[in-house]
This record gives sequence, C-alpha cells and structure tokens, in this order.
Amino acid sequence: MPIFCVTYDYAHDSEALDAVRPEHRAFLAEQAGLLLSGPTDDGGALLIFEAASAAEVEEILDDDPFHEADLIVERNVVGWSPVLGSWREELSL
Repeated sequence: MPIFCVTYDYAHDSEALDAVRPEHRAFLAEQAGLLLSGPTDDGGALLIFEAASAAEVEEILDDDPFHEADLIVERNVVGWSPVLGSWREELSL
C-alpha cells in the first residue's frame, strides 16, 4: 500500500494546543493506517500513513480535533517511496 508523509504547521496558541492535544492523540491512535507521528522542533508535526491515496489521508485528517479546532495553519500530504534505510524492511511495500 502507498505511503504518505503529512506535515502540520500548528497555530501559535500553545494553550489551545495543550487543551486539545489529548483528543488529537486519541484520534490518531485509532487510525489503522498511521505508521508514525510526532511533533517536530519547528512548531509542527510529521505523520506517516499507509493509505490508498493522498485524498484518503486528507479525508481522515479532516476529522482530526486539531483540524476541527483550526489549530493547523498548514497541512501538506505527499506520497513517499522509501528506498533505503534500516526501517525500510519493516514497511509492507
């Protein structure tokens, strides 16, 4: 199944992010196609999904509590083809 990388740029409202974060993480934990996710050091996040299409990933993430609370300033979904690296063998490509 294809793999997609998602980047989030968060709003600069740490109080609101902290308030919604438990719902956001619970939502992501329920997503079967999510391979990895976590915050980046530039005020955003990286999420790696297995899905049929970028549109499917976008549709899933439209229900993310951070998205619904307008705490994501920018979201980018791109296809990714891992070629090298120690984690590559762990992926079901």
